[in-house]
Amino acid sequence: MSELHVKLLVGAVAILALGAIGGYWVADRSHDAPAVQGERTILYWHDPMVPNTRFDKPGKSPFMDMDLVPVYAGEEGGAAVSVSPVVSQNLGIRVGTVERAVLQPKLPAVGSVAFDESRLEVVQSRVEGYVTRLRVKAPLDRVRRGQALAEIVAPAWLEAQEEYLALLEARSDRGQAIRDAARQRLTVLGVPEGTIRQLESQRKTNASATLAAPIDGVVTELAVREGSAFMPGAALFRINGLETVWVNAQVPEAQVSMIPIGSTVSVHATAWPGAPFQGRVAALLPDVDAQTRTLPVRIVIQNSDFKLAPGMFVSLEFQGQAGPAQLVVPSEAIIVTGERNVVIVAREGGGFDVAEVTVGIETEGKTAILSGLEEGQSIVLSGQFLIDSEASLKSAGSRLSTPEPKP
Repeated sequence: MSELHVKLLVGAVAILALGAIGGYWVADRSHDAPAVQGERTILYWHDPMVPNTRFDKPGKSPFMDMDLVPVYAGEEGGAAVSVSPVVSQNLGIRVGTVERAVLQPKLPAVGSVAFDESRLEVVQSRVEGYVTRLRVKAPLDRVRRGQALAEIVAPAWLEAQEEYLALLEARSDRGQAIRDAARQRLTVLGVPEGTIRQLESQRKTNASATLAAPIDGVVTELAVREGSAFMPGAALFRINGLETVWVNAQVPEAQVSMIPIGSTVSVHATAWPGAPFQGRVAALLPDVDAQTRTLPVRIVIQNSDFKLAPGMFVSLEFQGQAGPAQLVVPSEAIIVTGERNVVIVAREGGGFDVAEVTVGIETEGKTAILSGLEEGQSIVLSGQFLIDSEASLKSAGSRLSTPEPKP
């Protein structure tokens, strides 16, 4: 082989080697370098609803049913959506501020008035007898304490009166002890105190005795009529007091913790518009409704003027205990997706970010924020659904952005 041929062969091998090295270098650089789309360099892709998670290639978001959005060089750390001031005004976007305040939870509910069962008194007979005269003849008649209800005759009462009358003049210690026992027997048999005193003052027995109402209230049950007989232990009258009444309300199981025992309740009755009543939570009854998942709550209301009657419907507002100061936002700023709660945070210059938040109690149009926001941040109060819409996010705000007019 000639010298010329050798030189040509060496040169060709050198060129091939340089080409291979150059190709390897270019391939390696292209693998490490960001993607380039047109004149803009794509750093990574992300889901604007979860901006902190980055992806190295396009595709579907694992969080929402939408395409991943590219982030170009110079845009990293920027807002999820950019909206020009002109478009913000056209969309009617209003902005509020995250504040720190003390919330006192209030829970509305409805209920119905019922008798206060703790004020129920039963007038019953301890002996056999019959009614000679009925003074109260209709159920739900209102009676006063000491008012005559009926006159009855009971042979056992008459026998006990005669025994006591025979001992009234006893002077010996033994006789007086027996006399006191005879008087006690009258009380045990249920003889009215008025009948016993009449016997002591007039020194004669009375075949008929008068039953009197033990409390003020209404006769909720009338079990006898004139001339009717009764057996020992029979309930003749049931009387319910009305100085206090109960209101029974159903409260959602998830909100029972907002109603401490003894807390005050504002009550408004449809029968008395404009007349406020005050109640007190007396008990949370252990009887959860399996269908509605509600718990009965018993409220005691003072009813000295007897305006409230059993069966009336009333509206209630429970006053919970105020907690410490906490971050609050207007309730209209919160977007509830079903899986999470988000708030649109407004940046200076027209940019918006999506912040996932943990919410607390809600009252009077304010909602407590447990995490996700900081005091003083600007948040969107109206128009946030347009910013948060899937169509707007797919285009990374391009549909919401309006280029500034050129001068």
